[in-house]
This record gives sequence, C-alpha cells and structure tokens, in this order.
Amino acid sequence: MAFEPGQAVVVTDEKLLATYGRAFRKIGKSVVVVPLGADIHGGHVELIRAAKSLLGSYVVVTFSGDEVPEVFAREQVDVVFHGELATTVRVDSGVEPLEDPQLTQKEVARILAAINAAHATDVVLGEKDFEVLVATQYAVSGLRIECKLHSVPTVRTPDGLALSNRNALVAVDKREAALALSAALTAGAHAAEHGKAKVLETARGVLEAAGVTPTYLELRDLAMREAPAEGDARLLGAVDLGGVHLMDNVGLPLGVGFKHVEA
Repeated sequence: MAFEPGQAVVVTDEKLLATYGRAFRKIGKSVVVVPLGADIHGGHVELIRAAKSLLGSYVVVTFSGDEVPEVFAREQVDVVFHGELATTVRVDSGVEPLEDPQLTQKEVARILAAINAAHATDVVLGEKDFEVLVATQYAVSGLRIECKLHSVPTVRTPDGLALSNRNALVAVDKREAALALSAALTAGAHAAEHGKAKVLETARGVLEAAGVTPTYLELRDLAMREAPAEGDARLLGAVDLGGVHLMDNVGLPLGVGFKHVEA
C-alpha cells in the first residue's frame, strides 16, 4: 500500500520506522518526532499541532499505550510508532537535579531513542517537564545529534493547573492544594522585578497560606544552573499530595519584571 501523508500509519517495527525516516529525508522533508508515553491529554495534542506547524515536514509520534488513540488520525499525524523503544543513557550536565535523576535519564533515553529510530531532524517537547527538556538538550548537544529541539509552553486548565497525566490521580479533596502550586509560581513570577529573594518569598507565602509544603521551590537559569541576578530565569516547584508527585514551572524576567521587559 502506498504511503499517504496525514493518515497516522501505525508502525510496530523499528526497521520500518527507520525506513520511513530515511525516505522522508531523501526527498528533502524534515522529520519531526513527538515522543509520547502510554497516555495522551490536551497538552500532548498541542505538541502534535506545534510539530504540524513546521512546514515541509512529516510528523512521527511514538506511543506505548495499549491501543492507538483516534486523535492521531484526527490531528493528521503521518506515522505512529506503537511500542517501546528501549535504550539507556546517562546524562551528566553538571547541574544539581531537582527530580529523581534516574527517572530523568530514563525519560531522556526514551526521547533519544525516538529521535534516532525515526532519523528525526526535529523533536517537539513540552515545557511542563522543564528538567527533562533541558537534560534532553544537553544530551542532543553532547552527542552531536543533528536534531533541533522545539519547546512548547505548558498547557493549562482554566484554573491554571498544568495538564498532566498525574492530575487525574489527585484526589478530589486535594484539588485546592494542587491549584496552590501553579498559583504560587504565578505569584512569584509577578514579583520578578524585586529579585530572587522576593520571588521565592512570595511563592512560599502562597503555598503556606494554602497549607502546602513544597518538595522543592527553586529559581534556576534556562540551563538549570544558578539563576542570574537579572535576566531570563525559571521558577520550579513540586508538591506531593496523597502519594501523587506534581511539578510545575514558569518563566520570568528576574530582576526586570514583566512590565519592564520591553524597556
């Protein structure tokens, strides 16, 4: 059967996936991979749409769930690799991790496997798991992989909660506490012009008012190193609620403030 773009052709064999990737590149097309796990939510759909917006490219999604969801066909994905792409990798970026480094390395390995298997020229990742995003960039650069990384802002519900498969696991009576994390980060970001100490103090104050103790709350630069006194930074936080680990982050112009960015 002849290949037709946008039909979400399902592939389970890594060799066939590689054949598609090489063929796309031979005709001058970019190959954009969107590495997904075993579940899909609205944030993942936005990653696919971001990939589709890269003109002159074919979009390859990797998915390990039991059944391939119809959303891939609706979003006109070109190829879906259905299965696990196994590999291991150790990422030593020289930065102090916030999340479990073994879990981060496992996620980065999954992404690199998808890039290599699809012969990808581009990969689209969300900013929701910022530490994984940065670790992937370190790995791609360190291994000299010729693949461009594109990041997509976190997709949120109307009340500000970041879309995540873990959100569905949060008990109803913990919902307000979960909302406190995104509210705290937002409040902290809006204190950016007053410097590091004020940003962290503001964010902690919101969490304390909600009776929530963070697993961590830190400011970093965009490479996950020490945050600058002035410039682009990332405020990252996490909370454990009833056995569910929720993490979130926001960008902010530290020492400058949003209202002074243009100036």
